[in-house]
Order: sequence, then C-alpha cells, then structure tokens
Amino acid sequence: MVQEPASALAALSGARDIPGCFGKLVDKGKLENECPDPVSAAGSTCEQGPLRTSCWDVSSLSSVLLLNVGPIRRRACGLLTILKACSPPLALLLTYRVVLEPMVWPEGVVRDPALLLSLSFLGSAQRAGSLTLQPQEELFTCWLPCLRVRCCQRNNQGGGVLPDLEVVFTIMETKNHNNPQERPTPSTNGRASVEDNHLLLKATKNEDIELVRQLLKKGADVNFQDEEFGWSPLHNAVQSDNEDMVDLLLNHGAEPCLRKRNGATPFIVAAIAGNVKVLKLLLPKVADVNECDVHGFTAFVEASVYGRVEALRFLYKNGAKVNLRRKAKQDQEKIRKGGATALMHAAEEGHVDVVRILLHEMGADVNARDNMGRNALTYALLNSDGEKVKAITRLLLDCKVDVSVRGEGRKTPLILAVEKKNLGLVQMLLEQKHIEMNDTDIEGKTALHLAVELKLGEIAKLLCHKGARTDCGDLLAIARRNYDRDLAKFLWQHGAVEDFHPPAQDWKPQSSRWGEALKHLHRIYRPMIGKLKIFIEEEYKIADTSEGGIYLGFYEDQEVAVKLFYEGSTHGQNEVSLLQSNRTNSNVVTFYGSENYRGSLYVCLGLCEHTLEEHLADHRGEAVQNKEDEFARNVLSSLFKAVEELHLSGYTHQDLQPQNVLIDSKNGACLADFDKSIKWTGDPQEIERDLEALALLVLYVVKQGDISFERLKDLRPEELVQLSPDEETRDLIHHLLFPGDNVKDHLSGLLGHPFFWSWASRYRTLRDVGNESDIKTRNADGKVFQLLQPGTSELSTSFAQWTTKIDQFVMKEMNKFYKKKGNFYQDTVGDLLKFIRNLGEHIHEETNKEMKSIIGEPSQYFQEKFPDLVMYVYRKLQNTEYTKHFPKTHNLNKPRCDGGGGGEQAGQP
Repeated sequence: MVQEPASALAALSGARDIPGCFGKLVDKGKLENECPDPVSAAGSTCEQGPLRTSCWDVSSLSSVLLLNVGPIRRRACGLLTILKACSPPLALLLTYRVVLEPMVWPEGVVRDPALLLSLSFLGSAQRAGSLTLQPQEELFTCWLPCLRVRCCQRNNQGGGVLPDLEVVFTIMETKNHNNPQERPTPSTNGRASVEDNHLLLKATKNEDIELVRQLLKKGADVNFQDEEFGWSPLHNAVQSDNEDMVDLLLNHGAEPCLRKRNGATPFIVAAIAGNVKVLKLLLPKVADVNECDVHGFTAFVEASVYGRVEALRFLYKNGAKVNLRRKAKQDQEKIRKGGATALMHAAEEGHVDVVRILLHEMGADVNARDNMGRNALTYALLNSDGEKVKAITRLLLDCKVDVSVRGEGRKTPLILAVEKKNLGLVQMLLEQKHIEMNDTDIEGKTALHLAVELKLGEIAKLLCHKGARTDCGDLLAIARRNYDRDLAKFLWQHGAVEDFHPPAQDWKPQSSRWGEALKHLHRIYRPMIGKLKIFIEEEYKIADTSEGGIYLGFYEDQEVAVKLFYEGSTHGQNEVSLLQSNRTNSNVVTFYGSENYRGSLYVCLGLCEHTLEEHLADHRGEAVQNKEDEFARNVLSSLFKAVEELHLSGYTHQDLQPQNVLIDSKNGACLADFDKSIKWTGDPQEIERDLEALALLVLYVVKQGDISFERLKDLRPEELVQLSPDEETRDLIHHLLFPGDNVKDHLSGLLGHPFFWSWASRYRTLRDVGNESDIKTRNADGKVFQLLQPGTSELSTSFAQWTTKIDQFVMKEMNKFYKKKGNFYQDTVGDLLKFIRNLGEHIHEETNKEMKSIIGEPSQYFQEKFPDLVMYVYRKLQNTEYTKHFPKTHNLNKPRCDGGGGGEQAGQP
C-alpha cells in the first residue's frame, strides 16, 4: 500500500533513537552480545535515548574494535522497507557519532573499505559521519554490519577507553544522484534547467571554468550525471587535471563519492590521471583510500595500470593496500576472472619503473596469484614489447618469482617465452633452478615441440642442450615439413625417433564418468613419471584433499586415480604401507603402485565412478519402500569385510565416512582413503571408533543419505537405534555401538547377521527351520521347539496372532490339509514356521494358482507381514546346532568393485 510522506513520518515519529546496551569487547577484539535487539519490527516506537555500549577496556589492544551494529542494521532495513512504499519515495539519513573518553586517537584516521561514509574530525574527542540511504539501494545491507572504530594504544601505561555510539535516523526527501532519471534538478533561483546541467558537464569537460561558475550560480546541479556512462562534473574536472575546477566544484557541494556506471569515483579517476594535487584535495573527503569500482579496480591499481609513479607513491603513503587482489563481480568470479594485484597489472602493461617500485619499495608479493592461478610473471609475458618483457622478467626472477606457474591454456612461462620467439627470454628462464622444460600445455605440447613447430631452430637447439626430451611428438616430421633439414638432423642426433606413433585415436576408456577426460589425457603427450602418466590440471582433477588432490592418470596403461602427497607426508606413507599390506583384500581399493618425483608422492589407486555420498545423492528419491534394498546390503557387506580384514591384519581405519567408500559402474563398493589409518596398539577404543563409524554408515546407507553423516555423528546411541527402519538394522547398529570385550573379532560374527541375508535367504531359513521334525509334529519336548518358545518378559511381536494376518482364503486352503484330523494351524511360532515350510513346498503346484496370485513372491510376503520374525528366530537359535539353517553370507556372490584389490592381478589392466 502506498503511503503519503506525512503518514510515514507520523508512523516513525518515535524511531529517531534506538536504546539498549548491545555488546562489550572482552578481549582482543572478541565481541559478546549482552542483550538482544530491543526493536524487532519496523515502525514500532521505542524509548528515547541513544544506543550506547558498555565500557570497553582496550589496554591490551592495538588494532580494531568492532561495534556490533546488528540492531542498527535491522532498524535501517525495516525503515527502508516502509519508505519504499511512500509516494514520492523517502530517504533515510543515518547519522552516527562515536565518542571516546579519554581520547586515545592516532594522528590520522584509518578508513574502512566496507564503509561508504565520510569520517570527519569534530573536535578533540569524537568522530562522526553520516550517510543518506535511498529506498531503492541495497548497499546498506553490506556495510552496516561492518561499521568499525579503529583506535591505537598510544601510551605504554594501558588505560581504559569508553566509546559511546549514538545513532539517529532522520526521514528526508529522496535525492539520488546515482540515478539521473529520478533525480530532481536543484535550482536556487528557478532559472536552471536540464539543459544547464548538460552545459555544466560540457563546460567541465572543456575546462571552461568561467562558464562553470556561471552555471553553478544559476543553479545547475553540481552532481548531475550523464545517462550513458554516469560522468559528473567532478569526474570531468578530475580527468582534465584541473585543480581549480575540482576545488570550485567541491566548494559548491560536489559529491566526492559519486560513482560512474562502472563504479569509478572521482578519486579513482584522479589516480588514472595521476595528479597528486587532485588526489590530495579528494582524499580527506573519501571514505576509503582502497575503494574500488564494480570491476575491483582501486585508485592504487589504476595508478599501476597507467604507470602513474607519483600517484602510486602518494596512495601508498596514505594507506593503499599493495597486495589487494581485484574483486570481480560474482558472475565473473565463477569463471575465475579477477584476483589480479597492482603488480600483475603493471607487469602486463610493461611499466618497468612501477614494477621496480612495487617490488623494492612497497614489498609487493611477487608470487600472488589471480583467480586463474597466474602470477606477475605470466602477466609480464602477455606484453608485446620484448625489451620491456625481459626487463620486468629479470626484476621478477631476482625476487624469486615462481617459474612453474601456468597461464591460460595451461602454458608455462617457458612456453609463453617460446611463443614470443625471444631467445634471450628463453635463455633467462632456462637459467632458473626449478624450471621444468618438459611441462606441457593443455594440448600436450612442450616448449621444444612449439619451437620446432614455429621454426625456431636456435631456441629448439638451446632447449635440447639444456636437456629437453625429444620424445614429445613427431618432431622429425614437423621439421621436415618446414624444410628445416639442419634442425631435423640435430633432433635425430638428440634422440628424436623416425617412426613416432601417437596414441590410437579409437582408444576407449573403461570409465563412463571420467571417459572424456581420460580420452584427452590418453591422446596428449605427457612426460612419464616412472610408470605413471599424469597431468596436474583442473580438467583431470577428481577431488580435493587436505594435501594435494586426486587426479586421473595411467599407470602401466591402466586407468587410475592418483592421490598426491608431499614426499615426506606421514599420511602418504601410512596409506602406502597399509595398501601394500592389504593387496589381497578385494574390498579395499586396488593399489597399483607409487612414484616419487620432485618432492611429491603419487599413489596410484583403482579408479571408481563415485563416492558413496555422490551415489546416494544422485539416486535420492528412488524409493525402496516395500522392496528389498540390495544396494545397501551389498555395499555394507563389502564395507564390513574390508574393515574386518583391516582389523585382522592389525590396522584400524580411523576415518570411515561416505566420501571414503567408492562405488563403481556396477554398484560394487570398496574402501579407500587410508592416510589416517594406524597400526592397532591394542587399545580397544581404536577399533571401537571404527565400529561406531560403521554404525553411522549403516543408518546413512539404509536411509539413502537422507540424514547427513555429520548430523548422525551428533546423535546419541539410543537415538540412532530409534531411527532404524527395521528390526535387522536396529539390532546390527546396537551390536556395533556396544561390541563387548572381543572388539578385534567382532565384525567376523556380525557378517552372519540377518541384515546381510537376502529376502530369499531369510525365507529359505524360515522354511528349513519349519522343516525340523519337532516343528512339524509339534513335539513340545523337542529342543528346537523349546528354544523357539517366547519368554514371559518378551515384548509383543507382529506374529503373536499370525493366523489372523494371513489372507483368509490362503489360510482356509492351507488348513484343508489338516481337515480330517482337525489339527489346524495355531498361533504359535512353530506352527507359523511349519506354515511357511508347507506353503513353500506346495505353492507352485497347479491347483494352488489362486493362492499363488494372492501371495505373490513368498519371501516378500512374509517379510512384510512379519518384519520381526527373522530376527526372533535368529536370536533364539544363534549359537546352537540349528545355525546350520542360516545362510553363509561371508561367501555370498555379490558385485565386486572394479577398483577393489586383487592380489597378484592388482597391476594388470
């Protein structure tokens, strides 16, 4: 509903001040809330009075006090919501004042980049500022939580500081200088017009200061902006280096924080122009020396881009951040744009002096990376001026720049230097200790391969003399096609082969998920690391790890997942040691081998399609209600066997979780990630941790990942049991959480648990027990008959009155067998088992077609009718001679993980 300004003002008449103590600084910048925000709804009235803090003791501080302005932010958001509905729109003036007693202020004000506020000095003991918030703006949601008061301890004696924050909200008319279409045109005498505003823009652009004075006197809008790019009179004056005009405009109320369409303020434009005097005029009036435009360019970065040395030094002395990485728009960051520093831009533009100053005077980080992973050396090699590139490269190399960094197309600095056809530059890079001349770009081409292609004989010979490999492509054929007989002869003398055969184009990968990346890796040239072919590049990355990531590779031509560690990594050594000791464990990921190269350890493992977490996420919603969950049973069976073998071989895993269980294309599972595994010391808790994690994994898999593993870890044991969907799962989890004394062999017994029995096996077990003669004859003295009798304290079961739950037609037909003797089925466990046995024997007979159509699949029918029957029989008969009727689940056929271990065949394709 649209409100008139008067009604809005009346509704908010009591909202000028917000009372309430809201926080205190306890120690080293830590803020604790003392009470909640007293105002929760916009427009509600509250008691008069300022928003004040409690006493903060900063005797131990030297940096930042962070004011909790959450209540202020919520109030501003609420008020602006109402103001948006007003016609005409209203604005909100937020005025704040911070008072410090006694005064402990530094000589200068350190400005916060998150604020669009002008901080002014209002006396010896206070700082204050204000900001007009427009209803259509969203910026206030960003800066209000970041309001900071920075103060430095100046005396060595310590002492307390008492800061009070006072905030006042004032309703006022809208005046948005950033939206030319909605902005009213100010006029002091009624003669100014839109035409005068455009004339003012033109006059400032033409540096006609007298006309500017006349137009301002006439009432032209000093903050008028052109509609196309948002240039204002002050922007024009700054660009023109006209100090007098800048001063004139500022004195007539020109807004120093006004932004063009690209977000550039007059201050940023002044840095581009490089006029230090103009920068000095504007600096006291800007909120932050590190303010940036919408593309992340600060004044300091722009000075480096345009080579403005004096402006660069001035900005540096006044707090500009040298290594601030350029913040790109969110959509640009998603494609890895942005992140460059002033040094990178200066290097790209070829400003040798600026690069020298940044490195030697301002301490620029020579190895900072942008969002694509490029450093200043990569940027320097983008410049077209060969001499400037060499000079900047020398400066960067002297400062130990990383020469292994990669640019677009995964090109190394050496490859980029070859592309520039600059022999001196190539030689300079080859002198570096850590240069890798055989690295390839994304197409698998080395520096030597490119040199031969580009007919650069001298560079190709230099690379060969420095040790470049000549098996990186059909170099002889390329040289001959270029009619370079001398180079072809030279390459032949250095080992280039005549009959080079590239990988077959019709090669097909085994993996479906990683197929395209594997095809590419198979096709391109890569220098071998022992028996391993790998390319450390994003296209081939499988997953991130805490140390080095997991990548696709080929080990002895077998598709593998390669896990990277640094060479001395304890985790890496643990993983290799355990995998070597468990090569015959078919439920553990296959270990093919490992390689060491240039300080890195490459562990080559069987390649699978997904982790358990990914698989369940991909199949979420595929219900298995009233159906047998074969996937859960098979995956958990593999997992239990893997952990059992680990325990029996003297190891514990210590990091069982869904990400460490791998699933192949056939839904086979194997256990992976042993970098945290340890040799069992005999402490039961080490194995108990594995058993507890297995309990969580059981419920996680049975619930199809609907409950996150992290959430399950926070639940108590009794809560986990309660969440179990069936009797088998409940009992299995209970045994895992409460294993008893013999923890090492505990899993061996659990692998025979009914949870791992298929429905067919459960049905077969019930039939076989029902086939015992004592059951068939109701021999009350028989051992099995007595074992199956319920105890007096046992809970009610689903089969207590089982004859009433069976379909009445089926029950009637089955009782016909005993009609003559009148010996009908009774509600006992023995008779139910006999009924199941008899039905199984006769249901497929021709005369029982109708009964079969009602029952359907008997194993499913009885599982659904009596879900606790199997566990009842199992508990009663376990550890007796009648376990002969239980299935031998330890050796049941199930899908085997393609990536699982395989003993002697582990290294075979």
